Amino acid sequence: MNNNFSAYITNYKKILREVFKNRFNDEFSVDRMLTKEELDKIMREVPLSVAIPSEYGGRGAKVKECLAVLSAASYESLDLSLTFGINIALFLEPVAKYGREEIKQNIFTNFLKHQQMGGLMITEPDYGSDALNMQTWNQKVDHSYQLKGIKHWQGLTGMADYWLVTSRAKDERGNLSRDIDIFVSEESKEDQKIVVEKLYNNLGLKLIPYGLNKIDIVVPEENKLTPKTSGIKMLLDILHRSRLQFPGMAMGFVKRMLDEAIKHCNHRIVSKKKLIDLDQVKYQISQIQSAFTIISAMCHHSSNMSGIDQDVAGEGIQANVMKALSTDLMHQSSQTFTQLSGANGYRINNIGGRGIMDSRAFQIFEGSNEMLYSQIGEMMIKLMRRKKEFNIYSFFEKHPLADKASSFFKNEINFSLSLGLSQRKLVDLGRVFSRIIASNYVLDLGKKGFRQDLVNQCLENIKVEISSLVGAFHTDNNTTPIEEYDDHSHWFQFV
Repeated sequence: MNNNFSAYITNYKKILREVFKNRFNDEFSVDRMLTKEELDKIMREVPLSVAIPSEYGGRGAKVKECLAVLSAASYESLDLSLTFGINIALFLEPVAKYGREEIKQNIFTNFLKHQQMGGLMITEPDYGSDALNMQTWNQKVDHSYQLKGIKHWQGLTGMADYWLVTSRAKDERGNLSRDIDIFVSEESKEDQKIVVEKLYNNLGLKLIPYGLNKIDIVVPEENKLTPKTSGIKMLLDILHRSRLQFPGMAMGFVKRMLDEAIKHCNHRIVSKKKLIDLDQVKYQISQIQSAFTIISAMCHHSSNMSGIDQDVAGEGIQANVMKALSTDLMHQSSQTFTQLSGANGYRINNIGGRGIMDSRAFQIFEGSNEMLYSQIGEMMIKLMRRKKEFNIYSFFEKHPLADKASSFFKNEINFSLSLGLSQRKLVDLGRVFSRIIASNYVLDLGKKGFRQDLVNQCLENIKVEISSLVGAFHTDNNTTPIEEYDDHSHWFQFV
């Protein structure tokens, strides 16, 4: 293993370029799965070693290195980056932090030497985001645990060698505990094998299999993760850490959109002018560039606060900001580049057009962005209530997540909130708050020496967006759907 990470990541990027260089052409197939040879070539570089502690032969589980590996992958393939993201944030880091010593070495050795993979099973068909009401249960039987239930939409369905399976303990009366337990299952063991009942034909992210899984397994007691306090806090710590590391997957993807947009608009001639010389095009590219700057700042901030040595169960605001905003910026960037590509953007081999569908899923899984923005709004208002300060500017100028950036947006946010806001207003507020907090990250990165022209451009674009979002917040809108709308609603009756 190359101990020099700079040399390692340079070589890793080279291998990825070689694998993906000629994959997308005019004869592009609907089947986008990597061949075994292609995947083997990538996995020989042992990219998942970045998430394994050094005492078990890994690179040390340094967040900075994990995000760099995710970013390098997403520059070439968002599917591959998400595959690695699932392994890193939803399996290896939880096992490293909460797994028992009896099982760690064997698992990590299999990842390092045999390129095995792992994922996390939470979501159930009838409960979705309502994870705390999951019906998958566990019962202790002698020195083992029996688990039964149904899970679905797990990335790497039928492909992973290991799973973390969430469940609730069932007592003698059949009642399920309010707490959450998490167990490691190993597919190579017959009594731990999870049955794939159906594979879904997912619209995007074609490299990753998703499906419906039947849980009916028995695992030894050492396979149970050990929480520091409660199982719910352990799950929050895992999910928040995953959300805090989303910027790694977003980073390479947005940089690719930016590089492709600049290259295309420099070569495309319209009315004897380069496309990039048009004012509106300059603005559109500057928006992608601002996304690049924001996500760079998020990666910098996450590297300092989301390691497995830190408890992020209480970092709901920052986790939600990073996940929701970075994924919105991914999707917006792919939309913008596709628009700039004109008719070529509609070809199936255009990375922007493919990126629209691939990045769209990121706005939905691990909590839909609307839900996360609503939670940001609720959590911030709760903090305001404690401080008895409802003027947004006055509150934010003293808040550590926004103290540096708040003055830049004073004219936009110098107003007081009323209580009892509707959910749609909380979503609007969450969008505003997330961009102010992200601006704080950008200013912090600027102080470290990041290009000041990129920082200034980014803050100007955020200011425009916040002004628009605040305008929407102040506009009364209580519209609701009219379900029985068919009467008197056919236009041709009135011609």
